[in-house]
Amino acid sequence: MENELLEKLNASTAIERLDALKSLVKLVENGTINLNKPEGYVNNHIHTTYSFSPYSPTLAIWEAKMAGLMTAGIVDHDSIGGADEFIKAGQILKMATTIGLECRVNMQGTKFENRRINNGDQIGIAYVTIHGIPNQKIKEVEEFIKPYREHRFIRNLKMVDKINDLFGDGFLDYKKDVEFFSQCAHGGSVTERHIMFALAKKLIQIHGKGSDLVNVLSKDWNLEIKDQVKKHLLDIDNSVYEYDLLNLLKGTFIEKIYVKATKELPNIKDLVVFAKEIGAIPAYAYLGDVDNSITGDKKNMKFEDDYLDEIITYMKKVGFEAITYMPSRNSDNQLNRLRELCRIHGFFQISGEDINSPRQLFTCEALLKPENSLLVTSTWAMIGHEKEATKQLDNGMFSKKTIEKLPLLEDRINYFVSKAK
Repeated sequence: MENELLEKLNASTAIERLDALKSLVKLVENGTINLNKPEGYVNNHIHTTYSFSPYSPTLAIWEAKMAGLMTAGIVDHDSIGGADEFIKAGQILKMATTIGLECRVNMQGTKFENRRINNGDQIGIAYVTIHGIPNQKIKEVEEFIKPYREHRFIRNLKMVDKINDLFGDGFLDYKKDVEFFSQCAHGGSVTERHIMFALAKKLIQIHGKGSDLVNVLSKDWNLEIKDQVKKHLLDIDNSVYEYDLLNLLKGTFIEKIYVKATKELPNIKDLVVFAKEIGAIPAYAYLGDVDNSITGDKKNMKFEDDYLDEIITYMKKVGFEAITYMPSRNSDNQLNRLRELCRIHGFFQISGEDINSPRQLFTCEALLKPENSLLVTSTWAMIGHEKEATKQLDNGMFSKKTIEKLPLLEDRINYFVSKAK
């Protein structure tokens, strides 16, 4: 029974998924299932099936709880579609949640328009996030992001066409092979990962798993395959083979078919204005130079470290309130430098461990280090901010003052932490 319920956490409808979660909670209450006790972990950057991930919003909450997280945050690419389910799943499991969105913004007209920022595929664009969205504003966020998602659909078709140019007409069918694994019919996005996942499945179908496929990738397509990745791809019993192949293709093959994003990108200033108008927290997503990608989907590459002072100063100038980053991804030197810049500019700091693959852990051991304790505190402050703004909207009291009281300074952090619990 337990295994059947676990499978239903990824069922086709939110109602089925949430009902399965309620049944699992009953098994927890009668002692059939034991949950891990929270160990001090938080994560504010969990992707779900509403962008790309093996986890529905409900399954993501369950996995987060089982991993020992105290809180969990949903952040899907160009989509807020899974937020309502995520909130309800958190309530069922009595787990604190926060909701957000990730997107890329256009840096045209700025001094960074010809620089590689935090995106490995294209210069002049930047990944940013919106956190702590008041729950009543979900529909407004959907209305804001939907036109950009529609432009992304057009670009997706062009990239699939380029794959078919390389492999032969009809190699990939967009509807059947790409959209099929998405939640686009329910407000989800279709990303480059969906396209690479479809390509991965097709290559496995043709060449099988193991040495033949590895030889095709390395010799015919000249893809650089790192030793650890090659080990995974030579293992025909690898239970997450498709995801390992996807990560390789995302890091090395995507450049062969990539079409530049243009109309699907909000202007950076428009995004900040919108986030503040709805009482959310706009955040710049720091990446930093990559020496060895922990997810296997990025090449060793230089990003914003050479001009970090400049871009952090600019983000403050245009109205960003926070910096989000992955403590496990960066070196101590990178993190120390970033923290100091956050202190100088008064940036709120958010921990975001990017979850979109079954090999990734929901927990981040780096959060247990004393120097990262502020990331746990700030998570509770962000949850408190979201709850307070949501409450004020319910009571008809929401105003600019709510937005101005973002948890940036120590006294405001303490205030919002008190509202979270």
